[in-house]
Amino acid sequence: MISASRIDQRFAALKAEGRSALVTFVTAGDPDYATSEKILLGLPAAGADLIELGMPFSDPMADGPAVQASSLRALQQGHTMRKTFELVRAFRTHDPRTPLVLFGYYNPVYIYPREAFLDEAKAAGADGLIIVDLPPEADDELCLPAIARGLNFIRLATPTTDEARPGAVLANTSGFLYYVSITGVTGTATPDVAAVHHHVTRIKKATRLPIAVGFGVRTPEQANAIAAGADGVVVGSALVNAVKDSLGPTGESTGKTVSDVLDLVKSLSQALRPA
Repeated sequence: MISASRIDQRFAALKAEGRSALVTFVTAGDPDYATSEKILLGLPAAGADLIELGMPFSDPMADGPAVQASSLRALQQGHTMRKTFELVRAFRTHDPRTPLVLFGYYNPVYIYPREAFLDEAKAAGADGLIIVDLPPEADDELCLPAIARGLNFIRLATPTTDEARPGAVLANTSGFLYYVSITGVTGTATPDVAAVHHHVTRIKKATRLPIAVGFGVRTPEQANAIAAGADGVVVGSALVNAVKDSLGPTGESTGKTVSDVLDLVKSLSQALRPA
């Protein structure tokens, strides 16, 4: 087991404050490296409690159009896994406390290759991994080696996870559990708040891990409603859409790009704080 990780410490502190975590997702290198770095470094001050940093991939099958487009923008700018680690190092130098989780797919990890990826992720200052296309049956492939290096391995549970499945999903999960609030890909539907709370309550009977809910939360009002029954709220598509909507006519960042994203994070954060 991993003890006293930054993720554990952050959720414990937020529980003591009596509020849910705001977990923000942005894609590394979107829309370009310099702008991505400014956004990343600005997230904690804007109110992000934990950060998921997406690793650009050409075939992000669990992600909706918004996140797919953000990966494409980054890749078209020449973003690489090595540059993702550079962003993590820059962030960790700037902020030693905020948890940062790398989010993505196994193919880029496998070809890096795997052992070097894990070593560099840990050395750069990442706290955990979410690899959406590796099931529990493949824990020997990446999950257990990650845990051995002190990285939390965070798993996804979905509305279709049956009563027997949580045991497998939770077996080597640490840090928190990411509950997917909708069926389908990211950012394409609105979560049913009552159904989400029902499923989170059910899963909590099987684990003491914090549960963060994502895939469809776009507005401060939705975040507040979801937070009433969850330990954290994940917002991703809304943030990458804020990047897209701020871009110039040829897809270049503008003077609005960083501020638009961080202003949205501020409004989401305020919605999760006690009145």
